[in-house]
Amino acid sequence: MDEHGERTTDTVEHLAREAPMDPATEVFVTHRNLLFTVAYEMLGSAADAEDVLQETWLRWARVDLGTVRDRRAFLVRITTREALTRLRTLRRRKESYVGPWLPEPLLTAPDVAEDVELADSVSMAMMLVLETLAPVERAVFVLREVFDLGYDEIADAVDKTPAAVRQIAHRARNHVAARRPRGDASPAKARDALDAFQRAVQTGDMQGLLDVLAPNVVLLTDGGGVARAAMAPVVGADQVTLVLGRLVTAASLRTVQVNGNPALIVRLEGEADSVLTVRIDDGLVTGLYAVCNPEKLARIGLETTVSRCPKELR
Repeated sequence: MDEHGERTTDTVEHLAREAPMDPATEVFVTHRNLLFTVAYEMLGSAADAEDVLQETWLRWARVDLGTVRDRRAFLVRITTREALTRLRTLRRRKESYVGPWLPEPLLTAPDVAEDVELADSVSMAMMLVLETLAPVERAVFVLREVFDLGYDEIADAVDKTPAAVRQIAHRARNHVAARRPRGDASPAKARDALDAFQRAVQTGDMQGLLDVLAPNVVLLTDGGGVARAAMAPVVGADQVTLVLGRLVTAASLRTVQVNGNPALIVRLEGEADSVLTVRIDDGLVTGLYAVCNPEKLARIGLETTVSRCPKELR
């Protein structure tokens, strides 16, 4: 951060708008969205992704550009290494996390959903699948499967040989394939499920919600030990319906686009109380994710208040 407390990357973008850019700044700004998304998909936290970008910029600003053959690849390498370092620290923190841990919800523009691959890769369900990968596996999967980087480029980023990266990519791909949503997870189906939930809450008739829930649906609520939330997964349509009914009592609901898919932001007395997203398998809701931890809602609460989407995934 600079002496005024602003993030370095934000300052870079401000200067880019106000004055002609030097070559280093121009390259960084050009690839900033890519770098943010790489870091977010590896970490599951927008705040940590921003910190990684700050470190990436500080390192990039000291580089002699004349020695860099592929500037995009060089920036991706810095970002990946910084994210891997932070990911290992975050994994230790999560071991002592109170209750279920969910990724920080990220407000995204509606047109992100049109990019099916990107929308799927940042969905809450997929982010939870990525959490089950080892750090290097996660980095390789994101760089290869989401951004289609070459094995040589990924090898430089994770300090492995291209042959080793191929093996890691194959292992990670099989791991993710066995755990990712099985059926149609289209935005339309997610929107239908959320509409049913919203109608049920507003009318007090929970049968409409039960109709779209799978019998073995699982609800995860992330309060981080700060906000009221279930300390363990809630399993079964009847139990999930009861908990959700209590969760949104006296709340206002608003549909937003989160992690590339429709979601509900729940507000109490004007403040963001939780963000609810769903996982769809074979036309039914098999997973519901309610992020209630205030630390994870600060960013999205501000962005929905001022009615703007983050620049990273526009």
